[in-house]
Amino acid sequence: MSLHCKLKASGVLLGTLLLSRILAAQNPAADLVLIHGHILTVDANDSVAQAIAVRHGVIVKVGSDAEVLEFAGKAPGTRIIDLHGHTATPGLIDTHAHIADGGVEELFGVKLSDAGSVAEIVARVRAKIALVKPGEWVTGSGWDEGKLAERRYVTAADLDAVAPNNPVWLIHTTGHYGVANSLALKLAHITVDTAEPTAGTIDRDSRGNPTGVLKEDSAMKPVTSLIPPITSEQMRQGILYIQEVLHSEGMTSIKDPDIYQLHWDAYKSLVDQGQLKERICVLWHAGSTLESARKALAEINTVPRVPSTLGDGRLLSCGAKIYMDGSGGARTGWVYDDWLRDATTPDVTSSGTGNRGYPQVDPAVYREMVRLFHQNGVPVGTHAVGDRAMDWVVDTYALVEQERPHSGLRHSIIHANLPTPHALDVMANLQRKYDAGYPEMQPGFLWWIGDIYAASYGRSRGQRLEPFRTLQSRGILWSGGSDYFVTPMAARFGLWASIVRRTAKGTYGLQPFGMAEGVDIHTALRSYTAWGSRQMFLEDKIGTLEVGKRADVAVWDRDLYSVSNEQIKDLKCLMTLLDGEVIYTSHDSSVTTEVQ
Repeated sequence: MSLHCKLKASGVLLGTLLLSRILAAQNPAADLVLIHGHILTVDANDSVAQAIAVRHGVIVKVGSDAEVLEFAGKAPGTRIIDLHGHTATPGLIDTHAHIADGGVEELFGVKLSDAGSVAEIVARVRAKIALVKPGEWVTGSGWDEGKLAERRYVTAADLDAVAPNNPVWLIHTTGHYGVANSLALKLAHITVDTAEPTAGTIDRDSRGNPTGVLKEDSAMKPVTSLIPPITSEQMRQGILYIQEVLHSEGMTSIKDPDIYQLHWDAYKSLVDQGQLKERICVLWHAGSTLESARKALAEINTVPRVPSTLGDGRLLSCGAKIYMDGSGGARTGWVYDDWLRDATTPDVTSSGTGNRGYPQVDPAVYREMVRLFHQNGVPVGTHAVGDRAMDWVVDTYALVEQERPHSGLRHSIIHANLPTPHALDVMANLQRKYDAGYPEMQPGFLWWIGDIYAASYGRSRGQRLEPFRTLQSRGILWSGGSDYFVTPMAARFGLWASIVRRTAKGTYGLQPFGMAEGVDIHTALRSYTAWGSRQMFLEDKIGTLEVGKRADVAVWDRDLYSVSNEQIKDLKCLMTLLDGEVIYTSHDSSVTTEVQ
């Protein structure tokens, strides 16, 4: 080799050594290492790694065991988590779960989500009555006529026999209707002569007498407004309770929609005390009038705006929530064609006309509400179940963006059950042009309330319900969620339902919505991680396991990418980390931790 070549090679070597030292100085030793794993990073290439190095809660290296261990070095005090071949994913994200209210209901109400008959519901109410004083309210949640042996609503008559001296209110699993006993109806002054409320329904028997079932807020409010309010401490206890459940399911980030000041104050107090171990993004209740929207805007203006956060990414104020329509299960969603009963018989209103649901907000007023928030830089999430509601919502978003473009607000369509071809076109354009128009969807609806959905939508319309594959083919991003307490909280159920589209009872066939719109586990997982992080306004911090992202990690007992579809539903979380802190370990986990 010539002297020139030797000098050149020597220079390259010296340069490499110098660069290595500079990089080493810039990459101080990790304080946490996860090794011997099967790590699904959900990055742009869907890469799979063996190990991750973390420092101060941030991922600093992803790669093979050898690469990560060499990078991390042997600094004293480094924690080493041996995954023993188990699969790790980003912490799962639910972009629509009422966890604060749901936690309160779980702790203080009568749980009805697993009730199999009217008689069982009545028995649980009887047991609760024995624990309270005469005159005290008894509340419960989660009943679903699609899961009851009688396949009918619970009624006031059912409850009166065991609760003659206590007012009772039991909210349906959808949250859009419930049943009151006769004493509660009496206190609310709901009688045979009560007029039908605007944007609500009082269910009646053949003689016009209220059955006790009330649909939508305008019908429910005369009863629910009488129930003693939740206290601040109850709200805090509910959040702490449900947080533990989330941890046990590998879930680290939640979008809690439709909150009030009470909820915010409870979340903030937990942040201040270092007790909030989840990332919470909230939507404020905006009501149904321009006046209530202005009130919500004033509340939103008193707290930090995204991308600002409290607790270093633990609590975010992510916008306002508006209801455009009602429920598919209650047949109050705003649709173009009549709702059905028993999947074939057209539903009719009390006046004898075909039931096509109704808006919850005057459409013109809704448009002004969205305009108000948009022009003030506030993201909007709109509840829209029916196809007609969806068209109005996406057209409103397109209008306000055209009037005053404000890219990045990520206005969303909550539920987005039944998009028309027009809605698909508009959503695709909104996402491409304005970073807006994102469906926040609940695959678990197809499962948990799928039987009442199949009855209401019918076979033809049901084939395009929650059309994940069509969204994917159009390049439309969506995020997954549970709408807890409407469906069980665990995201593994949503992952499974995205793939198999199967109902709980199979009353109208196990797969009445068909399989054409199902997706694979790779896509489903992305909707609960990378795509979900965008709707939390945290995509630069969470959603994938990459260098520079927070170490929010879930460890599972099986490989999501290789097991059968059926096994996805039965995933078991072994360990959960938030910002590199172990916040949950299963009592029978084989994952081990040692300090170097």
